[in-house]
Amino acid sequence: MGVEVNGERSAKLCDDTALRQYLTKRDALIQEERKQRHDHHFLQCSPSATVVQACNIVSAIRARELTHDLSMSARALARETTSPGAMFNPAKSRVHSTDLWKIVRRMPKGSLLHAHLEALFDVDHLVTQCLATPGMYIYAKNAIISSVDFDKEPFSFRYCSKGPKGKGSIWTVDYESGSLVPVTSAAHAFPHGGEAGFRSWVKKRCTIGADRSGNVHDGADAVWDRFKQIFPILISMAFYEPIFRRALHRLFRELVDDGIQYVELRMGSAIPFQREAQDTPDEDHGYLLEVVREEILAFQQTKVGMNFYGARIIYTAPRISSEQELVARMERCIHAKQQFPQLICGFDLVGQEDRRALVDLVPVLLWFRQRCGEEGVEIPFFFHAGECLGDGDATDHNLFDAVLLDSRRIGHGLSLYKHPLLIDIVKEKNISIECCVVSNEVLRLTSSIQTHPLPALLARGVSVCLCNDDPAIFGQGMSGLSVEFWQTLQGLENMGLAGLAAMAQNSIRWSCYEDLSSEEWQSHLQNSESEGNGLNAMRLRQWRTQFEAFCQWIVDEFGPNGTFS
Repeated sequence: MGVEVNGERSAKLCDDTALRQYLTKRDALIQEERKQRHDHHFLQCSPSATVVQACNIVSAIRARELTHDLSMSARALARETTSPGAMFNPAKSRVHSTDLWKIVRRMPKGSLLHAHLEALFDVDHLVTQCLATPGMYIYAKNAIISSVDFDKEPFSFRYCSKGPKGKGSIWTVDYESGSLVPVTSAAHAFPHGGEAGFRSWVKKRCTIGADRSGNVHDGADAVWDRFKQIFPILISMAFYEPIFRRALHRLFRELVDDGIQYVELRMGSAIPFQREAQDTPDEDHGYLLEVVREEILAFQQTKVGMNFYGARIIYTAPRISSEQELVARMERCIHAKQQFPQLICGFDLVGQEDRRALVDLVPVLLWFRQRCGEEGVEIPFFFHAGECLGDGDATDHNLFDAVLLDSRRIGHGLSLYKHPLLIDIVKEKNISIECCVVSNEVLRLTSSIQTHPLPALLARGVSVCLCNDDPAIFGQGMSGLSVEFWQTLQGLENMGLAGLAAMAQNSIRWSCYEDLSSEEWQSHLQNSESEGNGLNAMRLRQWRTQFEAFCQWIVDEFGPNGTFS
């Protein structure tokens, strides 16, 4: 190969043999490193010709959609919306028309393992239900009048069988603090557009959209403050029995529509729940859990839900709770497990992680483990840990405690990539990472998928499953995993369909379909899906059949005889 200088071609810089030898070594080095990647096992398990062809087609579609020959003005728009690593919300209108989105939506995704129940319910649907349900009221401590009030004043909803006792509209100066105002009346009298304006306002107060998460001046603390304002509103709307039942059924239907067959829901151990026509919340969660159980079974009896494996609950407690409060909530968890052994599957601590380190809670966590042993119940830990940017601080070190406390999965694990020893231990102990890429963007922990630690973990062979955390709060407009799958596939060159498939399989392998002791859990993880005989192994084999059919659809739709040709 010659080099042209001043219009003249020079002699070759090196001979062809040396160049070929170098490129051969280079390819060999790349292939050797790929053996450590998370998807290596999937690619080595003799994928069918259909799966290989589908993977190649998806990669070609991704490349085409990122480099499509557009006009200059359209190309400028594409840089804002579909460039690798683009945030989903700003790109949403364009993304929904792409082939890549069509493929991701149809993909069988396995299980959803990290999601907070109250943040899965669609806000628009909850508002509609509040307006349609007799006896629903809105109230606040102070009247909501100024622009600051509309943006920040706390308010809640609740059911009440009796008429309001206070006076005044919640939007006027004569409003009496705490007075219940019928939701329909408040919506009709809303000073900025009536009912339509009311709906938009409630949604704005319950979501963190592109305008807020994209504010470079907001740090994680500011976004966490928004979370603390949002969750009480969502809970007050959702946890009245008639609304809750309808919202839960709708949630299950949305998950199935998105290719999800099983979900583990994180739910607070002290959420107030009002039975139908009951003015005061229940003192415990016995009836709430019975409602969840009934709705799961009812949905599975429908045509849409006949292949839905079900849902289980990871009970949670705020990490900032006092020791006395934690003990009470842990006892409530144990009691719930005894009442509903098939429903409760684990325990976690929630809330802003840097507000209290796991090491400070070790005494009460060890006590909880002992109490579970005394009561003869299996309640494993699934801790949030490493959801931070720190390097060696107390929050970062939560990862060490999560590992030592035998957390079966780790929520987020964002800072794990900085700990080479912990990575080896996580792999050795078969701990999976529940990765929530959109959530990490919203919390200002990453700027995009391309700056996310996920590729570093995948390159080291860490088992990861994609999760959505709080999709309703993020304004995604759906409760499934398509946004996270699209974001990852579109933003990472090394991902591909095989990478997504490997993470979908992980979600099934690490699902708690049934109670297993620590020894049984490790045994099932160490056995491949072809060798195991438990529920996880059976459902992995079922997923492989579904994935094969999905790949055949890709080939038919976008292959040589399809639309992509």
